[in-house]
Amino acid sequence: MKKTWTFWLFAFLITISAAYYQRITGPTYPKKCQIQSENKTVTFKLNRSSETGKNLDINIPVGKDASGYLFYKRFKTHDKWTILEMKNHNDTLTASMPSQPSAGKLQYIVRIKLHPQDRWETESPVVVRFKDNVPMWILIPHILMMFLAMFFSNFTGLLAISKHNKQMKWAIITLVVTFIGGLILGPVVQKYAFGELWTGVPLGWDLTDNKVLIGFIGWLVAIGANWKEERRGWFIFAAILTLIVYSIPHSMFGSELDYNTGIIKQG
Repeated sequence: MKKTWTFWLFAFLITISAAYYQRITGPTYPKKCQIQSENKTVTFKLNRSSETGKNLDINIPVGKDASGYLFYKRFKTHDKWTILEMKNHNDTLTASMPSQPSAGKLQYIVRIKLHPQDRWETESPVVVRFKDNVPMWILIPHILMMFLAMFFSNFTGLLAISKHNKQMKWAIITLVVTFIGGLILGPVVQKYAFGELWTGVPLGWDLTDNKVLIGFIGWLVAIGANWKEERRGWFIFAAILTLIVYSIPHSMFGSELDYNTGIIKQG
C-alpha cells in the first residue's frame, strides 16, 4: 500500500509539471514583459487570447509620467498599422483593440516612454487570437478529464515499471477518461470556441486534436497488446507517448481565420 501511494505522488508531480510546462509555453499564454527604468522595474502581461464580442483592453501600470502608443493590424494581412495613443489613467496606460471574428488574430506592438530618455518597445509583434465564449459547464469538465487522463497515464506507466498486477485496470481507466475528455468533451469545446467539432486528422492538422488522438491510439494499442499476454513495455510506451504529446504547447497550429478568404483553417 505504501509503495502504491508513492506511485500516486510521483504521477501527480509528473502531471503537474507537464501541465505547467504546456501552459506557459503555449502561444495563447499571456506574454510576460518587464521594463527596467532608472527608478523602478515594471512587470506586466500582454494578452495573446481574447473573447469575441468585446474589445481587448491593454493595461500597463507604469506611473503617472509615462506615455505610450499601441500599434495593431490584422494578422497575415497587408493592412496598414492602426496607431493609438495610450491614455494614462490612474498611473496606468490603457488602449483598446477591436474584437475580431472567431479564430481571427491581431498583431500588436506597444511602445512606451517612461522618461524623455527611457523608452521601451515589444521585441516583436504580439499575436492575439479571438475565440467565442465556451460555457464553464463544458470547459471545466473537459480540463478536469484531460488532467485526469494524463495523471492516470503516468500512474499506469509507473505500475508497469514496478510490475504491479493492476496495470490493465488503470490502463482501461486511462483509455476511457481520455476518450471522454479528449474525444467527446474536447470537440464540444472546439465547437463553442471556433465552430468546428473536429479539426484533426483526417479533417485538418490541428495539433491539439491530433495529439489527443495519438494518445488515445497509444493506449488502445497498449491494451490490445496486453489483452491475452502481459507485455508491460507497451504500457510504459503508451505512458511516455502520452507524456510527450501532452507536453506539446496547447493551441499550437490551432484554428486561424484567413482574412483573405474568410475561411478558418488549421495546422
